[in-house]
Amino acid sequence: QVQLVESGGGLVQAGGSLRLSCVASGRTFSSYTMGWFRQAPGKEREFVAAIMWGGGNTYYTDSVKGRFTISRDNAKNTVYLQMNSLKPEDTAVYSCAATGARGFARSQYEYAYWGQGTQVTVSS
Repeated sequence: QVQLVESGGGLVQAGGSLRLSCVASGRTFSSYTMGWFRQAPGKEREFVAAIMWGGGNTYYTDSVKGRFTISRDNAKNTVYLQMNSLKPEDTAVYSCAATGARGFARSQYEYAYWGQGTQVTVSS
């Protein structure tokens, strides 16, 4: 069982930056691939980024490439999402998730554990 708690959301102007954090409970954090997803009002949840359990490989949805960076600190059981050059269309509830899948996992249905989410609002 893994419990995830996100923090770092807030209100920011377009062009600004935020760093989201997700702290995981449990001793086997390093064995999980971690992902960030987001859900805007009236829209389906979408994949944002993932980092493999070993930390060497990262994946991003096209709309955030070059602006967002996912990273992890296994010693702190924490995964981060650094978000730069934010746009109003990035406004959403951002959730972190964990999966035991060994390959790249893009679908939300591959993730067994979820945090409660943190709101990110980007004003124009």
